[in-house]
Amino acid sequence: MWQLHQFPLCPFSRKVRLLMAEKNIAYELVRTLPWEQGEELCRLNHAGRTPVLADSGRNLALADSRAICEYLEETVERNPMLSGSSAARAEIRRLIALFDEGFFNDVTGPLLNEKMKKRLFFRQPPDSRMLREAMKAAHEHLYYLDWLVDTRNWLAGPMLSLADLTAAAQISVADYLGGIDWTGHEQSRTWYAVMKSRPSFRPLLAEKMEGIQPPAHYALVDA
Repeated sequence: MWQLHQFPLCPFSRKVRLLMAEKNIAYELVRTLPWEQGEELCRLNHAGRTPVLADSGRNLALADSRAICEYLEETVERNPMLSGSSAARAEIRRLIALFDEGFFNDVTGPLLNEKMKKRLFFRQPPDSRMLREAMKAAHEHLYYLDWLVDTRNWLAGPMLSLADLTAAAQISVADYLGGIDWTGHEQSRTWYAVMKSRPSFRPLLAEKMEGIQPPAHYALVDA
């Protein structure tokens, strides 16, 4: 069986978990904290990062969320999340990169560093200026998300895709850490409520990171 090495607030692991749930792929979770640089994680992925999807029976270990998702798309035909014409697939990949790189670098990454890593690893308080900058950047990204929701059925087109799973994974971590203000973003909020209501999302909403409590609205499907 697949084993997914991850920790609860890793947005890239969340993306893989959502995809595997949508495709009904069985797996078990292995809690791994990359900043501890554990021997097993470094053996499976020399970069020492999560997620890693491994199956010892196949002598196979896959690293990097985009590589993992592409592998699953190519090997599991159920519920394709990277489909359509070449142009449609290119648009899905563009939005995946936008959220995995742009949103993470501007919003999720700084929030994780200030509100999780500093607290759990360095025992330091967060930098309030960095938190304000991350929340300001979140607004800018949500304005674009509003436009996507206004002009398309789903983020990349007429069907639910890996772009939606990627965006929801990043936003869910930022929301857990209190970094999302939905004021003025009703389109994005409605889309995210739909994502939260999917069965694939329920395990994420129920899972907590030790020592860090999410806001009261975090697990509410309609909030």
